[in-house]
Amino acid sequence: MMHRWIGPIIALIVIFAFFQVEQINAEKKEEKGALPSHVLNISKDNTYPNSTEDQVVLEPSELTRELIKDSEVKITNPQLMELLNESTLKPSPLAIGYRGEIFLGRWPLNYQSTETSINWEYQEVNTNQVGNHGGQAPERMSYVQKEEKHIKGGLTAKIDHPDQVKKMILLEAQNNTKLPLSFHTVIGEGTKQNNTYAVPVNKSGILLAYAPAVNEKGTVAFGEVYMRLKGSKKQLIVKNVKKQGIGAWIPIQDHVSYSFHIK
Repeated sequence: MMHRWIGPIIALIVIFAFFQVEQINAEKKEEKGALPSHVLNISKDNTYPNSTEDQVVLEPSELTRELIKDSEVKITNPQLMELLNESTLKPSPLAIGYRGEIFLGRWPLNYQSTETSINWEYQEVNTNQVGNHGGQAPERMSYVQKEEKHIKGGLTAKIDHPDQVKKMILLEAQNNTKLPLSFHTVIGEGTKQNNTYAVPVNKSGILLAYAPAVNEKGTVAFGEVYMRLKGSKKQLIVKNVKKQGIGAWIPIQDHVSYSFHIK
């Protein structure tokens, strides 16, 4: 008799497993792309116009793409790519026997992320408080930024060429989170939101506002970069590659996390 139930039981197990996988995938997608309900985008309400310059991605030229593609070591440093963009190399096809090697310097080559996480309460930026003592009905309150706040991030350790390293980490973190990031962002005085909170009779309401930030951890590869010319061929050569662990805090631009308390 048992064999009659084997088929339906297996089918149920397969269906259950399928829905479990779909649920896990959905949760992962939500974690990466969606904001928690207590975090709001204030870009349209922020009285301080934050710059989006840090979010601009440099487009490599055709020559730069060719050189990077053929390099044995991955190169993602925007400043190095900018230098290569400004270079003009047109070796003659008749330059038989011509060869040379130009030292371009020691550069941070790439950043490899090992962990990306978000602290939604990275820095407290504002407190609003309303007392409803002796009132006849619940009182409503909302967020109003009392003073201008500057939120700054930075690297968690000393490292050579920190500005170049910060740019590489920033681009990687933006790609990992799909959020607007900047090492320096500002919330302007008088910034408001329409979200309201009810304060019961004979109670006080406290609304705390926080600036969230991304925490990045990974490694940076450094190396000596040379431009090798041999006849009509051109090639980037990287020597003496070394890696160093690094981390960074990067504020999320134009976003605020709220925490409401009743006392």
